[in-house]
Amino acid sequence: MASPEDWKLPAALQPKPDDYTYDLDRALSSVVGLSSQVPADAFTAEILGTERAGNGVLIRDDGLVLTIGYLITEAEEVWLTTNTGRVVPGHVLAYDQVTGFGLVQALARLDIPVLPIGDSSRAPVGEHVVVAGAGGRVRSIAARIVARQEFAGYWEYLLDEAIFTAPGHPHWGGTALIGSGGELLGIGSLQLQHATPRGETLPLNMIVPIDLLTPILDDMTRLGRPNRPARPWLGLYASETENKVVVIGLATQGPAKQAGVEAGDNVLAVAGRAVGTLASFFRRVWALGEAGVEVPLTIHRAGRMFEVRITSADRNRFLKVPRLH
Repeated sequence: MASPEDWKLPAALQPKPDDYTYDLDRALSSVVGLSSQVPADAFTAEILGTERAGNGVLIRDDGLVLTIGYLITEAEEVWLTTNTGRVVPGHVLAYDQVTGFGLVQALARLDIPVLPIGDSSRAPVGEHVVVAGAGGRVRSIAARIVARQEFAGYWEYLLDEAIFTAPGHPHWGGTALIGSGGELLGIGSLQLQHATPRGETLPLNMIVPIDLLTPILDDMTRLGRPNRPARPWLGLYASETENKVVVIGLATQGPAKQAGVEAGDNVLAVAGRAVGTLASFFRRVWALGEAGVEVPLTIHRAGRMFEVRITSADRNRFLKVPRLH
């Protein structure tokens, strides 16, 4: 039986060097495999697990690796693997709950090239790109940008304009979105299923645009977080259906659970203002102030309507701090 390291994407999906004006193999060699170990008692262990694996990309020649934050949140061990098989330990430097980005500092030389940071705002729908995983061409996909639009995630997460690519990469976490000039345009976060008008299901990758990193990169490397007030966090998971916001789960010991919110509750309004989408729900919560602000929710449950007042929190206070190496 083949080991997990032996997998390859179908040849028809792999990028071909002759299709690009830049050195494709050099760009792909900037992408590393990333694995992390998280303590069993970590706040995120129940949802994200204790062993996580994905990708990252070298963005600075001092060993700074950019990845998607959920791979390294609360991690006590991180290992980076280059395309040549070189394995290097890493230290969790920062992660940002707002953008979803995470940073790892390699603790030894990676001996790979830096992938230059591009301008994701200039990448149009239809542009031919590469969604690159660690391992070179056989683990990368020749794709196109198929949409740029708002994305709301059930875990109190919102991007004003995410990038969506197709075909979908099956191991999307931390992949590098490489533009037509060989530059880094974003980091892979999710795979979504899109229903086409013909009734087919098309896998898409949701990419966090690299332009969101530029304003916060210095703060993240110096402070371990962006230098801005923490958003109010409720500790609930929600979905939207038929113009309704429905609670589908609650974080253990989170503010919403402590206030008596239950799975299955419909959230009708925030501070008296009606909500019908995840985006409107999150924006109205965040507009009330910083973490710690009281958030009044109008709830519909089992045929009755009532108000719940939640004392919001800073999500980061529930997380284990990265250990120094």
